[in-house]
Amino acid sequence: MFEIIVGLIGGLGLFIYGMQIMSNSLKVVAGDRMKHLLEVLTSNRFKAIICGIVVTIMVQSSSTTTVMVVGFVNASLMNLTQAAGIILGANIGTTVMAQLIAFNFDAIAPILIGIGTVMSVFGNKKKTRDIGTILLGIGILFFGISTMSSTMEPLKDNPVFKRWLITYGRNPILGLLIGTVITGIMQSSGATLAMLQALAISGIFADVSGTAAIQICIPMMIDTNIGTCVTALLSSIGTSKAAKNAAIIHLSVNIFGAIWVMTLLAIFNAVLPVNPIYQFLVDISGTMKTSSGAVIPNVARQIAMSHTFFNVANMFVMLPFIDKLVNFLETHIKDDEEESDKGLQLDDRLLNNPAVAIGQVGRELVHMAEMAEKNLKLAGKALVEGDEKAIEKVYQREDRIDEHEKGIIDFVIRLSNLNVSQEENDRLASYLQIAHDIERIGDHAENIVELAEDKIEKDVKMTEAARNELLELLDLTYSIVQHVKEALDSEDDAICMKIYEEEERSDDLTDEYKDKHIKRLSEGTCQVNSSAIYFDLLVDLERVGDHAANIAEHIQSLHPRKQVNELQGVVH
Repeated sequence: MFEIIVGLIGGLGLFIYGMQIMSNSLKVVAGDRMKHLLEVLTSNRFKAIICGIVVTIMVQSSSTTTVMVVGFVNASLMNLTQAAGIILGANIGTTVMAQLIAFNFDAIAPILIGIGTVMSVFGNKKKTRDIGTILLGIGILFFGISTMSSTMEPLKDNPVFKRWLITYGRNPILGLLIGTVITGIMQSSGATLAMLQALAISGIFADVSGTAAIQICIPMMIDTNIGTCVTALLSSIGTSKAAKNAAIIHLSVNIFGAIWVMTLLAIFNAVLPVNPIYQFLVDISGTMKTSSGAVIPNVARQIAMSHTFFNVANMFVMLPFIDKLVNFLETHIKDDEEESDKGLQLDDRLLNNPAVAIGQVGRELVHMAEMAEKNLKLAGKALVEGDEKAIEKVYQREDRIDEHEKGIIDFVIRLSNLNVSQEENDRLASYLQIAHDIERIGDHAENIVELAEDKIEKDVKMTEAARNELLELLDLTYSIVQHVKEALDSEDDAICMKIYEEEERSDDLTDEYKDKHIKRLSEGTCQVNSSAIYFDLLVDLERVGDHAANIAEHIQSLHPRKQVNELQGVVH
């Protein structure tokens, strides 16, 4: 028995490790496609379901998809209706692996490991190495299944284990409990199903006649869906109420599915001599050969087929009720804080998908630019109108801007340490520079309110001409920062050019107004104590333009090929 336990742990470890290698490499290869899927996602539930199916096939883990969904909802990348659709689709997408395992690819596992190793180690191109790693992961995964099935093969001749199976088959509630607990501990429905299928491949059900084998396996198969909810529930700790609601939807969908399916099966068992659902699964699954050459019912295929039909059927049953569930959760469980008060929306769960995480960093830079713009306008109001409440708001928001920059830097550093492409790494480097420049714009807004405080405290009066000059320069600076926000959002080259033009205009006005103020001082038409404040204000506003131009330059660097093509067009 000790050898069986050790072999089972080793085989399961190989399976999980192979799954992880394959999943991580698939996410790298399909990163941009996954990002595009999420970008085109709308409130259309059918598109969301398809998105959930495709993304889960890519990452081969419904748990990973659902954890990503919790992160996306927490980061306000999607609403609860979209999340519900993806969760329904994820349950279907995860059935692909069970179908592949049922084919019993033991013979080709070493071949995949060999080819994958050569490609991942000796491949010249990154894409070749990534594909090689995917093949390596698949090979290790199937080798783990083979190890588990061969390790458990002696159990088919063990009378104690056979009696336990019969008892277990007569008590589906026990099966539901075992499936939930095992999956909850391992946090992988795929791993639990793989163990069950490996048990079937070993020939343990060879002496079980008719539909008895699938009747034993279905309760555990169904409750792997409930057990896998543990991962999403754990990941929702410390998130927004909307993200917690996404995890609750995942749990509700799977619990409801278990209830109606087990109830339906129990009714058929009670009123019919042969359960037609069990018989259908047996009929379409065919037979398989054991290692000894005996032909037995293909229970591994029966498990895969039941898993697929269950999740597809549950999707159709839940579809009419999903909106009502979303409405109930949104009505009765709401966020405690307003959207405008939310902090940095860079959830660690986004790191599961680097392409999406990078896109969210870009959105956070836009949010950071919005805060800097608001602060600049409040600083101008404090300066022109002497509004002391505006001064306090600027200081409060400046703290949030600083926290935003620190959070973005920390997130980008962790993101750049993942398996990202050179182009994505260059983009992250530009994002760090942009975050610094936005933070410096916030600092200059803070400098302006400090000057406003000095102006109020010393009761400094400005001439009408100086006031009008400041108003004109402030309006120009507001426009520059507004264009920065738009350029970050769209990465439009034309908007970047507007920033350059306005920044140049700001430099010219600053020089012109300095000369005019010196002239007013020499003529004695303005107070001497206003000079330092006025000159410092001009410098701060001019520096805001400089940082805006830096940001425009970094935005243009995000599309170097486009710039090269434009330059070539000018030359020709």
